[in-house]
Amino acid sequence: MSVPTIELNSGHTIPQLGFGVFKVDPVETERVVFDALEVGYRHLDTARIYGNEAGVGAAIAKSGIPRDELFITTKLWNDDQGTQSAHDAFDRSLEQLGLDRVDLYLIHWPSPKTNKFVESWLAMEEMAASGRTTSIGVSNFLPHHLQPVLDVATVVPAVNQIELHPYLQQRDAVEFGAANGIATEAWSPLGRGHLLEDATVAAIAEAHERSIAQVLLRWHLQNGYIVIPKSTHKERMAENFDVFGFELSETEMAGLTALERDGRIGSHPNEVD
Repeated sequence: MSVPTIELNSGHTIPQLGFGVFKVDPVETERVVFDALEVGYRHLDTARIYGNEAGVGAAIAKSGIPRDELFITTKLWNDDQGTQSAHDAFDRSLEQLGLDRVDLYLIHWPSPKTNKFVESWLAMEEMAASGRTTSIGVSNFLPHHLQPVLDVATVVPAVNQIELHPYLQQRDAVEFGAANGIATEAWSPLGRGHLLEDATVAAIAEAHERSIAQVLLRWHLQNGYIVIPKSTHKERMAENFDVFGFELSETEMAGLTALERDGRIGSHPNEVD
């Protein structure tokens, strides 16, 4: 099954549907990611703080899939922000993954208390210039975090990965990104189960004879977001991947969009050190 791609401001493309490994046990990661690759995922999203980069790398190596058919993202953790420490952390991530480059490297959180995200961004521009990461971006940045980066950047972030689902749509961040050529990527796209009993979503799922998760993923895809669902069960991975054989109507899309309730589930970016 062919996954649509989105062109980034770096001139490279990213598969719109990927696979995330947040909170996947490092012991299980190789098996989980290998299963995801067998299902058909080619876009994998990990992070240094997850502790499972090595498992992701082992699954990639075991799969035998050519490197240029994969899109790999990892992230710079808060404690590693700063010029030299960011470079060192990036080197360690590549070593853990067993790769000589990644396709996207993100600042995981702005960590305003540390206040090194602008410095870290400039270091990441050097990484991009070296060719060891094809694109660079940020995660969990709000407009007031993005603007200081844009004020000094020679490279505009390609992606901003944020918590995003019908209960929390972060329109300010999405619109700021669109105005500056920054693609929006959704983590926790299913709202960590909070949307599974929503009557509006359930009715749409029933009408299409699809699962609630599939309907939510369609909402993201039709809004133009990049989306990275996660599961440790191969059957659910396959279900989440099977979202290209139906389409939500404008009325259904509007009904899901109307569910906004500022329903943040994860941490607020201003509060993560």
